[in-house]
Amino acid sequence: CLLLQFLSYLGACDRLLKQGYDEGQVEEAMEMFQYSEKKAAEFLHLLAQFNDMGFQQNEIKEVLLLCGNQREKALEELVMK
Repeated sequence: CLLLQFLSYLGACDRLLKQGYDEGQVEEAMEMFQYSEKKAAEFLHLLAQFNDMGFQQNEIKEVLLLCGNQREKALEELVMK
C-alpha cells in the first residue's frame, strides 16, 4: 500500500533528522538508496565523517556512490584525488 510506504519513509526521515542530519541531505540520501534507511544512514554518517576531515562534499558523494558506502575504499579514493 502506498500509504504505508509513505509513512515508513516519513518515519525513516524523522529518525535520521533526530540524529542531526540536514533535512535536504536526508531526503537526497533516501532517494539515492531507494528509501533504504540503513543505506541512507551509512551514507550520511560517512558523508559527515569525511566532511569533518576536510574533503569537499560533492567529491565525497561521488566517491561514496562509486564505492557503495565502503569506508576504507572511499577514503582511499578521496585521498588519491
